[in-house]
Amino acid sequence: MGTEPQRPRLIVGITGASGPHLAVHLLTALRKLGTVETHLVMSRAAHRTIELETGMPPAEVAELADVRHARGDIAASIASGSFRTMGMVVVPCSMKTVAGIAHGYSDDLLVRAADVTLKERRPLVLVARETPLSLVHLRNLVAVTEAGATVLPPVPAFYHQPESIEDILAHLTGKVLDQFGIEHELFARWQGPPASQGVSR
Repeated sequence: MGTEPQRPRLIVGITGASGPHLAVHLLTALRKLGTVETHLVMSRAAHRTIELETGMPPAEVAELADVRHARGDIAASIASGSFRTMGMVVVPCSMKTVAGIAHGYSDDLLVRAADVTLKERRPLVLVARETPLSLVHLRNLVAVTEAGATVLPPVPAFYHQPESIEDILAHLTGKVLDQFGIEHELFARWQGPPASQGVSR
């Protein structure tokens, strides 16, 4: 008989899209919170992008996760729907990965895990990173949305008056955690304008 995990499990996928800082911030925040067990899988391209954009060794990023899975290991726990998780986030998510998920082309463990997340009707959040978007990109984003995924582009907000890149990253990480119902205090939530400002007419 299997036993329930002590903490809910969240799968984190990192692809080769620009912006691995988003994944680093998310994994760091989750480690500090300590309420979720993270399972990490990185694409081949993610290793190169991490090196180029963060200056960090990919192995150092991987150490931020509780459990690490090789992208070629199709026998990994996260490749099966019987392995219970709270869902999966792909951050950042390349358009290649979006295409693979949209069409069920599971050529590595990352896309397979996303495919499993969809078929088990668990939350799948894709932090899709590309600009501008071609018609092909848009159609694939519609396809994954119709299949049940949430597309969460890393679009910065300014209502919380960010003063640094850290503030922007914290807001984006918080928006991801909100999708899974993970409690946090990473940014100040909008409560409406101050009463002193009144209402413009």
